[in-house]
Amino acid sequence: MNLAIWDIESSSASTDFGSIIEIGGILVDENFKEKDRFNFRCRLPEGEIPQAMALIVNKTSIKQLTQGNLSHYQMLSEVEKTFKKWSPCIFLGWSNIGFDDEMIRKEFFRGIRYPYITNASPNKRHDGINIARAAYAIDTSVLETEINEKNNPVFKLESLARMQGLDSSDAHSALTDATLTAKILSIIKKKQPNTWDMFLRTASRLDAETIFKKEEIITLNEYFYGKSRLYLCAPLNPKYCIHPVYQWGQAVDLRVDVEPLLNMSINELKLEMKKTPKFLRTIRSNKAPIILDADYGMKVEPYNAIDPSLIKKRAKLVKESENFSQNILTALREIAEEKEQSKSQEDIYAEQSIYRKFTSNKDTALFPAWHASPWNEKLKLLDKFDDERLVAFGKKIIYQEAPDVLPQSMFKSIKKGIAKRILSEKKEQWWTIPTCFSEIDTLRDKYTNENDEVKLKFLDELNDHVMSIQKNYENV
Repeated sequence: MNLAIWDIESSSASTDFGSIIEIGGILVDENFKEKDRFNFRCRLPEGEIPQAMALIVNKTSIKQLTQGNLSHYQMLSEVEKTFKKWSPCIFLGWSNIGFDDEMIRKEFFRGIRYPYITNASPNKRHDGINIARAAYAIDTSVLETEINEKNNPVFKLESLARMQGLDSSDAHSALTDATLTAKILSIIKKKQPNTWDMFLRTASRLDAETIFKKEEIITLNEYFYGKSRLYLCAPLNPKYCIHPVYQWGQAVDLRVDVEPLLNMSINELKLEMKKTPKFLRTIRSNKAPIILDADYGMKVEPYNAIDPSLIKKRAKLVKESENFSQNILTALREIAEEKEQSKSQEDIYAEQSIYRKFTSNKDTALFPAWHASPWNEKLKLLDKFDDERLVAFGKKIIYQEAPDVLPQSMFKSIKKGIAKRILSEKKEQWWTIPTCFSEIDTLRDKYTNENDEVKLKFLDELNDHVMSIQKNYENV
């Protein structure tokens, strides 16, 4: 299967309220031979306030932010076309599951596009950093790494690329980061050909579930506190091995004496779950977990000091005990429900609601026609959507792309809504004009002390840009 290796640069660290401003990717075959590539940049959506530090990191100038060839809406359209053209493939990046994937999903959701394009069948997804950490856990000679002050290997892309002798001077631009990811992964494949396929075999939830339902013993790779570790685990009974709320696999760590656990009550199990080391391990089935054969975990501490026949006996007890597995799932459900009840009861914003309420198939089927229609018809077509969130997103897209087609009252209402957000004096979840000015002042002090004239000049330009947005919105 081809690999689609991609990366984004954004206006903010918030996946809910920030925007992608650059995205690039390369399509390679299973031997890392390049088949296609793309790189798109766009203007920042109207009325959005960027984070100064985000722009400094990804080296985005105010000119690029305001005068790019593509609008944000046009860029998302091009990305969607490219991703569809590249399908089926495994989409992956560097630390993408935690950030880039979330960003593209929420951008597509707000952009009235199908959000799960990178992992809905026939596509699959993985994460380059997970693969690199697992490869390193198996054999530390696979990659040269810097060691930080806590004596842990550094897996930041720029650092890792530099340590492999790759040119990382243009890191933090989307296409460069995608290319560096491809080069590092090709090194891993070359040095660990036997584990490479094993790494990729969990690129879909279904594939991951098939593995842990079938196997009696697995090695799970996890990353905690700067270290990549291997855990020898026994998945629960195949009928009762998936978390009833989060849909993640559950396995018992085989360093633990399982016999006392088997007859515990649900409340006793809940207490036991709070203790360390944890006896229960989670297999995040939809997040490309690294599941290796049992041999790998058998060779490392503390499992290599345990009699292999005892390990097999423990695994057999776990696998065969339906009652124990059912009790674990009941305990996990109760814990999840307690957690849900203790959550803040405040309403969340539509931008944050992608997982609270999924868009209906009926509405999703309308997306292509909505995008294909001319701007003056898009407003009327919004009446066909049942989901009020999509209607609001659609009106905002029209406001940003073709404001002339909106009735004057609607135009003013949308502009007023944006003004209320960006001019807010409170500490909000999105970047406001006061927040941005405060950030600029802090960074100005920092770069004055460092005599960094280039960054100081950029901050002045950003300050002027944000002042112009303020002027546009303060008298609404």
